[in-house]
Amino acid sequence: MINFGDYICNPKRINPLKTVLNPTKVWLSSPHMGGNELKYIHEAFDTNWVAPLGPNVNAFEKALETKLENDVHVAALSSGTGAIHLALELLGVGPGDEVLCQSLTFSASANPILYLGAKPIFIDSEAGTWNLSPELLREAILHRIEHFKKPKAIIAVHLYGMPYQVEAIGDISKEFNIPVIEDSAEALGSKYKGISCGTFGTIGILSFNGNKIITTSGGGALVSKNKELRDKAIFLATQARDDAPHYQHSHVGYNYRMSNVLAGIGRGQMEVLDLRVASRRNNYAFYERELGSVPGISFLPEPEEFFSNRWLSCILTANYGTREKIRLALLDENIESRPLWKPLHLQPVFQKYEQFMDGTSENLFERGLCLPSGSNLEPGDLERVVTIIKNVLA
Repeated sequence: MINFGDYICNPKRINPLKTVLNPTKVWLSSPHMGGNELKYIHEAFDTNWVAPLGPNVNAFEKALETKLENDVHVAALSSGTGAIHLALELLGVGPGDEVLCQSLTFSASANPILYLGAKPIFIDSEAGTWNLSPELLREAILHRIEHFKKPKAIIAVHLYGMPYQVEAIGDISKEFNIPVIEDSAEALGSKYKGISCGTFGTIGILSFNGNKIITTSGGGALVSKNKELRDKAIFLATQARDDAPHYQHSHVGYNYRMSNVLAGIGRGQMEVLDLRVASRRNNYAFYERELGSVPGISFLPEPEEFFSNRWLSCILTANYGTREKIRLALLDENIESRPLWKPLHLQPVFQKYEQFMDGTSENLFERGLCLPSGSNLEPGDLERVVTIIKNVLA
């Protein structure tokens, strides 16, 4: 039931009558089933494989390994956050250690650093990809070494599906012998020079949250070319149970393994991954074609040899005020959009930690807006979005 009294008392709220009369809600990025997910779920129930192991888990991991190529090994987990946590632990990060982390990203990229009692050091982005700045990364490493504290790991993110500067970051990693955790939570299907994102770092991570390009409802994966690291990740993710007839534990473990039921969703989703990437890239192409010549609107183009899955299509506006006018106009018409990630160095929980900034991520946050990008959007949904934006800026 609509609470009109609440609207009258709080006029800043969306008019509920207008919402009812508006066309269908347009979501930022909603799940999109392919058709065979239920088949694999039914197989799990029919065979009673409803535990965090089973044929669907094995087949989902194999499908990911086949798709990613490059002789990688995959562990299907309960979340991308859990994958980052395990990656940090596998690389020996512990209390008092320092981890270099991209600031312009979701908080899940950095939260696991604190789980382990380590300290994040936040690095700003560069304008070409909106990802980790190689120049500031090098500056931060040299600064920490001068202060006798060499960082233990680098967390680099492929933001919104756009690959980071793979070669530059990789060269710095090799020069200083600091491993890269490649946060590919938003980048399944993205590539650099034809090689899949998620396979460049010492350890890669994926996310299958409900808003990602494919989903398992909730889930993630750890990826590595080192089979021993993958196997140890599975060991830790299943409560670190030793090989004994009884329950014996010599290490602290976690409950991070993906269930066989959710892996069934993942198997069905993998069958349509290429279609989902194509749809999202088509969304981006439509927005760029319709809005690219509008004064005050710009986009992030793909650098040469970069291939983005365009998980979310983003625009840059002239300033914060324009961004908010567009966002609120879309909201008023029952269309979800979202500012770019608020940089982690500005978040209250992370503000006390060291940072190496040049203002790039703050500028992007103030001006940037993520537009509806789901692979299940209809042409009319996209038309509504661009029409509203054009009207706001007219």
